[in-house]
Amino acid sequence: MHIVSKLPQVGTTIFTIMSQLAQQHHAINLGQGFPDFMMDEALIDLIQKAMTDGCNQYTHTNGLPALRNALAEKVKKLYNTSIHPETQITITPGGTYAIYTALTSFLYSGDEVIVFEPAYDSYVPNIVLNGAKPVFIALQYPDYSIPWHEVAQKINSKTKAIIINSPHNPTGAVLSEQDIMTLRTLVAKTNIMIVSDEVYEHLIFDAIPHQSLLRYPDLLERSFIIFSFGKTYHCTGWKLGYCIAAAPLMQEFRKVHQFNCFSCDTPKQYALATYLQEEDKYVQLGAQIQKKRDFFRTLMQQTGFVCIPSHGSYFECYSYAALSNKSDTEFAVELVQKAGVATIPVSAFYHHKTDEKVLRFCFAKKEETLLEAAERFKHL
Repeated sequence: MHIVSKLPQVGTTIFTIMSQLAQQHHAINLGQGFPDFMMDEALIDLIQKAMTDGCNQYTHTNGLPALRNALAEKVKKLYNTSIHPETQITITPGGTYAIYTALTSFLYSGDEVIVFEPAYDSYVPNIVLNGAKPVFIALQYPDYSIPWHEVAQKINSKTKAIIINSPHNPTGAVLSEQDIMTLRTLVAKTNIMIVSDEVYEHLIFDAIPHQSLLRYPDLLERSFIIFSFGKTYHCTGWKLGYCIAAAPLMQEFRKVHQFNCFSCDTPKQYALATYLQEEDKYVQLGAQIQKKRDFFRTLMQQTGFVCIPSHGSYFECYSYAALSNKSDTEFAVELVQKAGVATIPVSAFYHHKTDEKVLRFCFAKKEETLLEAAERFKHL
């Protein structure tokens, strides 16, 4: 049997390659975005209690009602926006799944979707699998801001959607209020949808307010807004997230969702419904993770790497132009082999592999992990 690939250009991802190299060379893995420290034991205890209490069967396909109610209350407190838990929130097996489901709910062959690069690696395959065409716009190096004049030029009758991501993976860039005002102007009086990837919603630094689309009723009515429990509570392996959208959009989202994932993990949803009452756990998260970013920055000042400031996410990018003329992929491999530290070359997040000699580092690690990595860099 022979299958004609729907994704002929897709091979082994750079994340898999770098992780395999890290294992082979016993390297510190600052490549993939997951913590190496423990999540809160109180949340683990809540899961165990839910399982012991017998909460182990299917729950509602749209998510445990108590969890959706808690999320609606959270949105009201944070963004002063009323969300109906019955019609506007769906629990999903991770943020990436929610992005795919959102795009699949409205894309048709020939549609165009504006994608900003560097981009999280699931966006383009999701667009292509739905027969649509990604329209690429490069963020402006080195601050990775959006060139809105170019967005205006690329919008046409085929433009079905724009994907935005703030805080941004891989760069940690954050959208400003002015960015949102410009977006509102561009899409007003159009039928353009927005998929807003906000999985790092609470991982935002330097006292910058998160410009969630939940703040803006005119944008909410045309948007699928994606969130992640795994990123918020340091349990990426749980693969639990959720999507919020206007009721008519969510109705279409759920038509796709019900046939791909009848129900998400039940005991974890019970645990999260209770844990969400502890507001400090997410309100104070940004300040806690910023301490790790700042600690890592201080360590990296003693190396030849130059910081490209991050204001959110698990990541910060660094230029190595003063250290090597090699491509970012070659240099990343060399770091694993010679320094014993794995990173991700930022060119992997561009469809044409744009190489600015920049690497992405994950600083969501124990201090001793970051300290050891920086020590190894000193010997380059």
